[in-house]
Amino acid sequence: MEMSDTTRAAKAALAVTESLALPAHDAIVIQDSNRLTLRLAPCDTLARVAPPGHEAASFEVELTQRLTEVGCPVGALEPRADARVYTHDGFAVTLWTYYEPVAHHVSPADYAETLEHLHAGMREVDVPSPRFIDRIAEAEEVVVNPKLSPGLADTDRSFLGGRLAGLSQAIKKRGAAEQMLHGEPHPGNVLGTQNGLLFIDLETTCRGPVEFDLAHVPQAVCEHYPNIDQELLDDCRPLVLAMVAAWRWKRGDRFPNGRFFGEELLRALRNGPPWPTLDIVNAGVGLSENQPN
Repeated sequence: MEMSDTTRAAKAALAVTESLALPAHDAIVIQDSNRLTLRLAPCDTLARVAPPGHEAASFEVELTQRLTEVGCPVGALEPRADARVYTHDGFAVTLWTYYEPVAHHVSPADYAETLEHLHAGMREVDVPSPRFIDRIAEAEEVVVNPKLSPGLADTDRSFLGGRLAGLSQAIKKRGAAEQMLHGEPHPGNVLGTQNGLLFIDLETTCRGPVEFDLAHVPQAVCEHYPNIDQELLDDCRPLVLAMVAAWRWKRGDRFPNGRFFGEELLRALRNGPPWPTLDIVNAGVGLSENQPN
């Protein structure tokens, strides 16, 4: 968000908590990307504030409720507030439990087990969600429309668009079984807490093969996840690189050094296999592990 919008968004979150009699006087920015994530003090509530037109908040709240009911390892909603989307000054505000981070190394085995647990729980809920093909189409639209990606050179536009289209077709032809997925279960969306690992940011949930989710995680995690279709995973990895590259070239992208990251992703795609995982590309350019849309 722009600085003026960030200030207004923080005030909106504080106003919502005040209306609920939750003591909140300070708003600490945790992440500022396509939506603002704040820690509100002293009530220790996590607020996610989306600008007008951001339609995923209601879906995320409903899905979180359903997944919590079946015991999925997901970040919980704020128990002291109604589970819904609050609006103030045009912003959509959702309230969540704040977890004090636990500073320890996340073992690949624990990461894989928690993701498998999430996938198992997702098979138990019936919430309408888009397919992963729909998310690919959104990335393709960013690439082919110069108004949405004005900084993307024509040669890069042609190359990236071709990779997205070709990989999408290759995966569809495999006809793999699909289920509900997190959509972006990369390390930036995994919290280490006193209660174990929890997945957050479910607004990217979609239906697809589990290999699409696994293409977002470190290789060591995949090695502990059972029954992977390795050939399908090998197709999904460059697809995820191409999709994240598209987001980095989208007009208004707020990812730190996002344009540089986008260039590195294009370079990785041009270099060909073996495909690096997102954490490897992140480490190579010295960026955090968050991958906001």
